[in-house]
Amino acid sequence: MKIFRYECRRLLWNKFFFGLLMVLLFYGWQILNNITILGVSHTAPFSPQSFGDYLCRMIPLLWIGALFFLTFFTSGKARRTAALTDAAPIRPQIYALIRCGAALTGTALLACLCLAEAAVFYSHYFRWHAWGSLLLPAAVTLIPSLVFALGSGWLLGRIRQWLVYVWMPLPFVLQALPLPAALGIWNC
Repeated sequence: MKIFRYECRRLLWNKFFFGLLMVLLFYGWQILNNITILGVSHTAPFSPQSFGDYLCRMIPLLWIGALFFLTFFTSGKARRTAALTDAAPIRPQIYALIRCGAALTGTALLACLCLAEAAVFYSHYFRWHAWGSLLLPAAVTLIPSLVFALGSGWLLGRIRQWLVYVWMPLPFVLQALPLPAALGIWNC
């Protein structure tokens, strides 16, 4: 638990985390005020479809945030200190799992802050508080994409540290490509 708390503190008490958080919340507020408030596909702004659209638009920045957390563990500096961490009385597999758990905690915190921002928006503008109908769209949209981001980023970072940075713009590239609707990849 000490190692986990240390890794979380190292990730979350960081100027880059706060900068990313500010960008994420500003972008989310812009989406809520300019797109979600109009509704999606002739639905209410607080419908599962509109909420899912909001989350799909937030995924690219959440993806970058998740991969950003992994850069702390795959950087050259982290690789140089691997000799010290390998000498610790904990197995390297457990230590890697603890680090991945810290990155998952940071990613979940970013996602929860996006959900809290939507809650404030819906409460302020519509006095709407029926969050039970939005739990399924949140789980279906966020969990698979962010777990995939962490897992694939972790594997790529272990191969070469710069591959994590190359992997960051993937959601933006996929949104720009004219993919057939049958593929269903980022067609939010």
